[in-house]
Parts: sequence; structure tokens; C-alpha cells
Amino acid sequence: MKWLLALLAVLVAANAPAAAQDSVAQFYKGRQVTVVVGSSPGGGYDIYARLLARHMGKYIPGNPSMIVTNMPGAGSNAAVAHVYNVAPKDGTVIGAPQNSAIMDALFDILLGNARRLRHDASKLIHIGSATTDHYVCIARADAPVKSFREALSKELLIGASQPGTSTRDYPAMLNNTTGARIRQVSGYPGTREITLAIEKNEVQGLCGFSWSSLNAQKPDWVKSGFIRVIVQEHDKGNPDINRMGVPLAVDFATSPENRRIMELVYSSETFGRPYMLAPDIPADRVAALRKAFMETMKDRELLAEAQRIGLAIDPISGEDLQDLAAKIFATPTGFVEKTKDALVYRAP
Repeated sequence: MKWLLALLAVLVAANAPAAAQDSVAQFYKGRQVTVVVGSSPGGGYDIYARLLARHMGKYIPGNPSMIVTNMPGAGSNAAVAHVYNVAPKDGTVIGAPQNSAIMDALFDILLGNARRLRHDASKLIHIGSATTDHYVCIARADAPVKSFREALSKELLIGASQPGTSTRDYPAMLNNTTGARIRQVSGYPGTREITLAIEKNEVQGLCGFSWSSLNAQKPDWVKSGFIRVIVQEHDKGNPDINRMGVPLAVDFATSPENRRIMELVYSSETFGRPYMLAPDIPADRVAALRKAFMETMKDRELLAEAQRIGLAIDPISGEDLQDLAAKIFATPTGFVEKTKDALVYRAP
């Protein structure tokens, strides 16, 4: 009897993954998965999400169809709040917010943001990220500012979105931590609209702009010499941009504490192009979506399409992002207060 019971236990354990897979497949079969993008159509986050949606369904058990919808607003926190509070908590809705939403949520949770975000980002479940982002500041070649060092003494007029987005917060931080003289024209819906404003010479540049988005949206800008990349808003830099001789913003910090502030903010760039779920999703579906995401990032057709349109693919697993999020949300409150203050825009 003991031998039979032991054999039965082995058989049950061996069949458990298959049973879980069958259960997930039964749930997703014939269903539709919606990816909610927290920014406007045509921008980098939207382009990545639509690429993912075209390929991920074939790796999810049950092969559901996938669609993308856009819900811009509040630095993509409107989309996160929808996923967290409104959307079904069954694994059929995936959030695709801007990675700056992680840092925005840190201020809300530890300090009490005046906007009072309607979600607890520390409880979000991470599926993965398509790549690590590297943000840059760019300026028209005919702008008075030819380098970031010159931006310390001359004004650079840039386009920006609303507070809570990288295009608004990152250049604000540069003013506060390096002494840069960057003047913002804010209120643009997203990078697509800001790049159009640069072309029309309404503004001279853009900061907090993803290198991958620049290559996807305006692949000829750097090659043609229309714009200059004047600084990297990252603590280590991108190998390709490093070879161009573009300096790191952290090296211009006016104090060691300011450098640490910049490094904390830039740590959110590891989230790159993040995809996440609301809490309380069944564990077997979370595991299936995380596995499907990483398999999708190795798909030959996706990689060929990404290369054709200039998108970088360097995936990070949901488990790794979950660990990084836990570390960020463990930052001491006093240092979070100083970091939040460094993101307040103060015109030069």
C-alpha cells in the first residue's frame, strides 16, 4: 500500500504541470486579451505593444486573440488605474504603461502624491519588459545649444508632456541636479507630437526620449545630422551611444547626493517597455503569461519585424522586474522626498 501511494504521488506531481497547462488553455481558448497602452498611438510604447500583440497569442495556451487599446493620461497612471480597479482580474487585460509610472507610484505610496493615484503599484504583477530603455536628450543641429555642457549656461527650449512622464520629469531633474538651463513647453500628448513640433521648429529639442523610440519613429534624424544627441539620461549608457561619444548626465551631477537621486530615477529604465497585470490573477495564468512573453521575445518573425522597424529587443523576465520593483519600493522615505523634489520643474 505504501508503495502504491508513493507511486500515485509521483504520477500526480508529474501530471500537475500538464493539468495546469490544460486549465489555462481551456480558459483562454476563444477569448480575447486586451493590451492597454498608457500613452497615445504612434509613440514608442504603442509601437512595442502592437508588435507584441501580433505575436504573443500563439504562445499563450489556448491561443487567444490579442488587441491593443490606448488610454493615455496622468503619465499613463490612468491606464494602470483601469487595469488595477476596473478591468477583469482574470488575465485577459495586460497593462503597458510608461516605465516612469513605477517611480511615480513610489512617491504616491511612500509620501502621498497630491494626485492620489488610485492603485498600489507595489502589488502589480510584472510579466516582463521587451527591452531596457536608454533615454537621451536631443536638440536640433541649428539650436544654440550644441552640447549638454553648453546647456549649463544657455537655454534649451524643449517640448514636454505632463508631470509624471519622462519627457517632463527627466529634464526637470537635469535642471535641479546639474544646473542645466532647460526651458519646457509642456502639454504635448506624447513623443509623436513633440517630434512634430521639433520638425516645425516650435521647440528645439526633447529630453526623456527613448533611444529605441527615436530609432523607430525618426530613424534618419541622427544619420542626416538633423538632430544631435547631447546627453544620455542613464547611469551606464547604451553601447551604441557611448561609441558616439555622448556623455552621461550623471557625470554632470553637482553633488554625490544628486548623482544618487539620478541613479534612483534612472533605475526605472530597466523596466523599459513593461507589461503588467492587476493583483489577484490566478497563479497558473500568471506563470503562463510570463512564459509566453519570454517565448514571444524569441520569435523569429517578431525579431525580424523589430529589426525592420528599428526596435531593440532585449527582454527582462517578469520575475526579475518583480524583484527590482521590490527594491525600489524599499527606498527610505527621506531619500524619496529629496528625489521627488528633484523632479519638480523650475524654469531657468
